[in-house]
Amino acid sequence: MNKTVAFLTLGCKVNLYDTEAMTELFSKRGYEIRDFEQKADIYVINTCTVTNFGDKKSRQMIRRARRKNPLAIIIATGCYAQVADSEVAAIDGINIVLGTANRLNIVDIAENYSPDEPVLNLVSDIKKEKIFEPMSVESMKDRTRAYMKIQDGCNRYCSYCIIPYARGPIRSRPLEDVVAEAKRLADNGFKEIVLTGIHIASYGAETGNFSFIDAIEAVNNVEGIERIRFSSMEPKAITDEFIERVGRCEKVCDHYHLSLQSGCDKTLKEMNRRYSCEEYYEAVCKLRKAFPDVAVTTDVIAGFPGESDEDFAQTLDFLRKVHIDKIHAFPYSPKKGTPAAVRKDQVAPEVKAKRTEQLLRLSDILNEEFLLRFKGKEKAVLFENKSDGYWCGHTTNYIKVMVKTDENINNLLKNTVLTSVYEPEIMLGELKNG
Repeated sequence: MNKTVAFLTLGCKVNLYDTEAMTELFSKRGYEIRDFEQKADIYVINTCTVTNFGDKKSRQMIRRARRKNPLAIIIATGCYAQVADSEVAAIDGINIVLGTANRLNIVDIAENYSPDEPVLNLVSDIKKEKIFEPMSVESMKDRTRAYMKIQDGCNRYCSYCIIPYARGPIRSRPLEDVVAEAKRLADNGFKEIVLTGIHIASYGAETGNFSFIDAIEAVNNVEGIERIRFSSMEPKAITDEFIERVGRCEKVCDHYHLSLQSGCDKTLKEMNRRYSCEEYYEAVCKLRKAFPDVAVTTDVIAGFPGESDEDFAQTLDFLRKVHIDKIHAFPYSPKKGTPAAVRKDQVAPEVKAKRTEQLLRLSDILNEEFLLRFKGKEKAVLFENKSDGYWCGHTTNYIKVMVKTDENINNLLKNTVLTSVYEPEIMLGELKNG
């Protein structure tokens, strides 16, 4: 009887990729992969620490796994395990704490461990990591869109962010490895690849031998890949050269997630963000000039320490000026070990909650205006799944589209007329071929 393993992933697309890579490592050693809610011999919780909620959720999932099988081996990996390894090791039920390095050896570590041994804490000093850990993915279960991690680490040290402490310095995947994995994914039927990283625009910066646009161009040349997306970028990465070169890559989707965090220059400076509101605005203008249908989405933190009502009003005004197409809004969450967490001018929780609600309301208004631009237009949609009788997919500029059809259109690109706005972020459509 095969041994069994179950995974649970919290947090970002990089964590999702890491979990997929670890899943393949276990699968190649003969393990049966089970759903996290099922009983398994081994549970791997890939933790998140971006917010305090991520920490709490990680602890809950470790305890839930122990309840599922009191005799299982419970492994915590990921960012929360990395920055709070002693805290995680003290959680009742944990067996192995692994962090964000040495995941390539996770199967051997699990098999060499006995549940009656003390907690094994293998977290290493991530600041000493200089080489990209060569994990790879050949397939992604039940997905038409493949995530491919090409970069790890961050050297930016924004004053609110724990991630540089959890992920270490920037490390980039060799360009030839990026191309090889893209080819494997294409051979396995994936039409769309999302290039991911902790600070993806830093790809290649530690050596200067290649850059992020080099990786985009290389994947664009892979036969079988029809769409390329990438994770969040900062406005200073949107240079004239970048736009010129990416404009020649016909597979790159016209959707850019540009991190903003605040529309107030005072707050941006205190966050240690390395751009101004004007630089952000210029980057958006460049994108819209080059790609007329482009969607520009962003993240905003509500209630950063010291953010006054006037500062927040500036953020709202700036978002209206830029006409951001979708806002991901989050209340500021103090993270132990970051400069912002020890500031005395913390914003009250009820104020942060109110500001977050205001941002989300504004997002719905701006998003509906964006969607209405495409009513009656024909767009290519890559369909991904079926739910409640509707096939669902996305346009290149990441509009979610729902159509009713008896045809099996999974993982197919179909020209679709967008007929109406269904709800924020979603439009109804009709297949062009009926």
